[in-house]
Order: sequence, then C-alpha cells, then structure tokens
Amino acid sequence: MKTTRTIQGKTTKQLKMAPLISSDPLLSSKIINFIEGARAVTPAEVEANSITRYRVTKFYREQIINSGHYDQLKFIVEPSFEEFDGSGTLDTSGEHENTVAPGFQHKYAQTGLLLATDRCASYCRYCFRKRIVGKDSDEIAADLGQIARYIGGHPEMTNVLISGGDPFVLNTASLHEILDHLLPFPHLNSIRFGTKMLAYAPQRFEDPALVALFERIHVAGKSAVIVTHFDHIGEISADAERSIRSLRARGTQFLNQCVLLAKVNDDPEILAATFAKCHHMGVRPYYLFQGRPVKGASHFQVPLRRGLEISHGINQRLSGIQKTFKYIMSHYTGKIEILDFGTDGRVYMRYHQNKASEKIGKIFSRPNLEGACWLDDLPEG
Repeated sequence: MKTTRTIQGKTTKQLKMAPLISSDPLLSSKIINFIEGARAVTPAEVEANSITRYRVTKFYREQIINSGHYDQLKFIVEPSFEEFDGSGTLDTSGEHENTVAPGFQHKYAQTGLLLATDRCASYCRYCFRKRIVGKDSDEIAADLGQIARYIGGHPEMTNVLISGGDPFVLNTASLHEILDHLLPFPHLNSIRFGTKMLAYAPQRFEDPALVALFERIHVAGKSAVIVTHFDHIGEISADAERSIRSLRARGTQFLNQCVLLAKVNDDPEILAATFAKCHHMGVRPYYLFQGRPVKGASHFQVPLRRGLEISHGINQRLSGIQKTFKYIMSHYTGKIEILDFGTDGRVYMRYHQNKASEKIGKIFSRPNLEGACWLDDLPEG
C-alpha cells in the first residue's frame, strides 16, 4: 500500500487496487498515446493545459471493451487532443469561495461536503475537480477535528457528503476515522458517499469490513447513502449489480448521478436504458448533470437545446416510477434545474438549490442563444 496523506495526525493509506493499465505516462514520457494518435507532449504543456494523468483499472478497461460500447466509453478515460483547448475554468462551481475549513465546503444550508482524498481508482477526462484529483492537493481534509467543530456549530446541517477524489480508494479504517467525527452529531441524519468505484473497481465492495462500516451508520440512527456514478449502461457490470443488491439488503440506500457527455451518452436511448437498469437494481436516478465548462474538458459539453431534447426523450422512454432524475446545471450560483424552451425563445430554469433559501424553487428564464451550453453563455434580459 502507498501512503498518500495524513488525517488527524494518523497515516491514511490508499487501498491496494487492481493492476492499472498505466500509472502515469503523461509525466514519464514525452510521447503520449491519445485517442487520435501519438503526440509528443512536454511536462510544461501538460501543466499549462491541466491535462489529467492517465489511470484506468484493468477491470474497467475490460468491462468497457466487452460491453459493446467501447467506441463511446473510451472517451471517459482515454486522453484526447481536444484537452489542449484552453477554454473553461478549474472551479466552475465556486468551491473555493464555499470552503469553510480545509477540505470542507458548506454551500447549501443543509449539506456539508467533505473532500476525503485527491485520488480515484481511474481518472475521468471530464472531471470538474481536475485541479485536485491525481495531485497532492491542499484542498483535502487534513484536520477532521476542525471540521467537526464547524459541523457542531451549524445545527442546520442535516447531511454530509463524503467525496474527493473517491473516498473508497481509502482503506476502511480511514473511513471509520471520518465517521468518528461525524456520527456523534444528532443533527446529521444521513451520511452520503459519492463514488465511481462501483464502475471502476466494484471488488472494493466485496470487503466484509465495509458491511460493518455501513452498519455503524445505521446503528447511529442515520441513513447510509451511496451515490453511484454510472454514466452509461455499458459501465454497469454484473459485479457492480451484485454488490449493490447485497448492500441494499442491509439497508444502504443508493442514488445515481451521471454527466451528459458529448460522444459518450448524448443519446436518449442510452440514458433511458441506463436509468432503467439503475432503477431495476434499486438505484434511484438522481441527477443528470449538464457538462461543465471545465478547462480541458469543455469539449464534452452538449448544447442546452440538445440536452433538453435528450432529457425529454429519456422521460418518453421510462415508466412513471422510473422518472426520478432532474436535468441539472451545477452552477456557482446554485443547482439549476433546466426545464424547457418556451415559445418565446427563452430557456426556462428553476433553482433546485441555492445559498439563499428564498431563491429555491424560483423559476427564471433567459433568452436562448443557439449553441449555448451553460448559464453564462445565455444573455441576461
């Protein structure tokens, strides 16, 4: 095992994962194999363009090849020449301004966000936290005591989302240490874990110690929730389904979020099949995120008009009980549900979450601009 960081003065280690196809060719070689072909790249170009290191588990690589959808799913983990496009930013959701302690954000009154690690089992090319993941970041929780003191002073906070990176690259003892600082608070009624590990390395959830981890949350009188990240039905393996059903039988709840990605899943048939499969496994489709204008990843964005066509097309293909997702733009001002285009040529939206409670649920609109992919692309007025 490799030591990666310290939490509360104790050594936290990464879980030993399945063998990787490559650990770090972006930094070890000047010749990089991109989807479009080999290209000579200097370390300075990698840094200037915020190109995420290449890392993919053997399990995921084999899963997407055997899924019949490799031509789409390869874009999730394999680097592309399009990453040299310098447009976009590295903090599209205003995470810096909502950080209240190192590694802990409090943007919405009821929810705290704890960044437990800067590592993932594999690295998504579209990641909106590429400023952090795969690096030794100072934006990761280092003092859980400080975070606990903040939570204790904010009784309006009802849940904490543990994210990163992916918290399940940490060993189970390290996750228990995090719970040591969260479970004592009676005003926290749920603990969520955001993870793509069930796609990348579902064998992680075969660890018997994880059952005890979730049971500990239940015994404390709180809900244990895993937010999975399946972007495409081709990512859902039999191993993942088996682990999900096993944990559900023990009381763990599951939600799924995915990102609308050009060339990957920008097809209502694919996403409807993905959501139907999630529902069948007992994983509630939760958010369909509009792709963010992330530096080096803006090429994944789908125009809002097309996104709404896809969102409506998904709903046309699902039964009533399967229609549980919201099409969301996670903007720095808040989570915005994208509703529809009006006959007046405007895009209609609603704040699903906002720092200002009086704005939550409010419908607003902006004039449409063809090709617009983000709120900031739409003119005000």
